[in-house]
Amino acid sequence: MTVTTATTLSEQKAAADYQTFCQLVYRHVGLDLSAYKRDQMERRLRVMADRVGAKTLCDYWAKIVNDPPALAAFLDRVTINVSEFYRNPDKFEILQQSILPLLLKDKRELSIWSAGCSYGAEAYSLKILLTQLTPGVNHRILATDIDIRCLERARKGCFSADDLREVPDTLRRRYFTACENGFQILPALRQGLTFQHADLLRDAFPERIDLILCRNVVIYFSDDAKNRLYRRFFNALRPGGYLLVGNTERIFDAQEIGFKSPLPFFYQRP
Repeated sequence: MTVTTATTLSEQKAAADYQTFCQLVYRHVGLDLSAYKRDQMERRLRVMADRVGAKTLCDYWAKIVNDPPALAAFLDRVTINVSEFYRNPDKFEILQQSILPLLLKDKRELSIWSAGCSYGAEAYSLKILLTQLTPGVNHRILATDIDIRCLERARKGCFSADDLREVPDTLRRRYFTACENGFQILPALRQGLTFQHADLLRDAFPERIDLILCRNVVIYFSDDAKNRLYRRFFNALRPGGYLLVGNTERIFDAQEIGFKSPLPFFYQRP
């Protein structure tokens, strides 16, 4: 057998191993790994498999499928739960000074969606902004994520000091109380805020949303999955509504979809 033939067979085995792993994950937990960029996702998965001594991805699945803590850890690593209050503070400054005031000219109560909310810091940050801008108005904020454990943590509203490092001291004193593990957000900040499980690649989207934030969620998605997602976001927005993406993300076919881009990383449905 030539080296080239051996390499080809090895690549075919690896591809079949990855495909079978994806099918097993989808069948058991509903996560569609085929929508992610294969090279990046496969590298991450094989590193995770190697750490537990699994020679193949299918061996890795056999090790974690009946081990709830290991399966939960796998899902946490794959879905990339990273967040903090006022992440990318410059974007929250734009929201506070420009985008939200523009939206509030048209409507007294806004509908906002934090898509891929992780453990809730972004959604609560939005709630604080709106509370400052329009005291007493109960805006509706939907916060969704695929990770059930993160959603449970978000509903509790307890955060570490690191999570709050971008929160000014005045706001920290006003909206949080000290607790055993850090800081507890005030119960009043939870009014109008709904945390809900959702898979952006499979589930139905809400309609006539004023503002959608989907940041650093799609960086590992395939180009086709991104395109479908951004088109669905466009349809979920009301005319005049905005989509904010992450600082490393672009919608390259924004004009084709129908978006305008009045500011970097902000896309508006005319």
